[in-house]
Amino acid sequence: MPKIKTRKTLLKRIKLTKNGKMMKKLIGMAHLKVKTTVDRKASKKKLRQQIDIGHKKMFRKLLAKHSRRI
Repeated sequence: MPKIKTRKTLLKRIKLTKNGKMMKKLIGMAHLKVKTTVDRKASKKKLRQQIDIGHKKMFRKLLAKHSRRI
Protein backbone atom coordinates (compact mmCIF):
# COMPACT_ATOMS: atom_id res chain seq x y z
CA MET A 1 0.00 0.00 0.00
CA PRO A 2 1.51 3.36 -0.97
CA LYS A 3 2.33 6.01 1.57
CA ILE A 4 -0.14 8.89 1.84
CA LYS A 5 1.55 12.14 0.84
CA THR A 6 0.95 15.44 2.58
CA ARG A 7 -1.04 17.97 0.55
CA LYS A 8 1.13 21.08 0.57
CA THR A 9 -1.61 23.26 -0.91
CA LEU A 10 -3.86 22.47 2.05
CA LEU A 11 -1.10 23.50 4.45
CA LYS A 12 -0.98 26.89 2.74
CA ARG A 13 -4.74 27.41 3.02
CA ILE A 14 -5.27 26.24 6.61
CA LYS A 15 -3.58 27.53 9.73
CA LEU A 16 -3.33 25.13 12.66
CA THR A 17 -3.45 26.82 16.05
CA LYS A 18 -1.64 25.73 19.18
CA ASN A 19 -4.80 24.21 20.65
CA GLY A 20 -5.59 22.18 17.54
CA LYS A 21 -8.16 24.44 15.91
CA MET A 22 -8.23 24.80 12.15
CA MET A 23 -8.49 28.35 10.85
CA LYS A 24 -9.24 29.17 7.22
CA LYS A 25 -10.13 32.16 5.06
CA LEU A 26 -13.47 32.55 3.38
CA ILE A 27 -13.69 31.90 -0.34
CA GLY A 28 -14.69 34.27 -3.09
CA MET A 29 -11.99 36.95 -3.04
CA ALA A 30 -10.20 36.03 -6.27
CA HIS A 31 -12.03 38.27 -8.76
CA LEU A 32 -15.16 40.42 -9.22
CA LYS A 33 -14.30 42.46 -6.14
CA VAL A 34 -15.75 45.68 -7.57
CA LYS A 35 -19.29 44.57 -6.75
CA THR A 36 -18.67 43.80 -3.10
CA THR A 37 -18.72 46.44 -0.39
CA VAL A 38 -15.74 47.42 1.73
CA ASP A 39 -17.29 45.82 4.81
CA ARG A 40 -17.81 42.53 3.01
CA LYS A 41 -14.21 42.50 1.76
CA ALA A 42 -12.89 43.20 5.25
CA SER A 43 -14.96 40.43 6.80
CA LYS A 44 -13.80 37.90 4.21
CA LYS A 45 -10.13 38.65 4.94
CA LYS A 46 -10.45 37.41 8.51
CA LEU A 47 -9.65 33.85 9.51
CA ARG A 48 -12.59 31.68 10.55
CA GLN A 49 -12.60 28.47 12.53
CA GLN A 50 -13.35 25.29 10.61
CA ILE A 51 -16.07 23.58 12.65
CA ASP A 52 -17.45 20.97 10.24
CA ILE A 53 -16.47 17.54 11.59
CA GLY A 54 -16.59 15.92 8.16
CA HIS A 55 -14.11 18.41 6.76
CA LYS A 56 -11.81 17.97 9.75
CA LYS A 57 -11.66 14.20 9.17
CA MET A 58 -10.88 14.74 5.49
CA PHE A 59 -8.18 17.31 6.33
CA ARG A 60 -6.57 14.87 8.78
CA LYS A 61 -6.15 12.32 6.00
CA LEU A 62 -4.75 14.87 3.58
CA LEU A 63 -2.36 16.31 6.18
CA ALA A 64 -0.90 12.92 7.09
CA LYS A 65 2.35 14.11 8.69
CA HIS A 66 0.90 17.20 10.34
CA SER A 67 -2.31 15.62 11.67
CA ARG A 68 -0.85 15.13 15.15
CA ARG A 69 -1.66 18.76 15.90
CA ILE A 70 -5.26 18.62 14.65
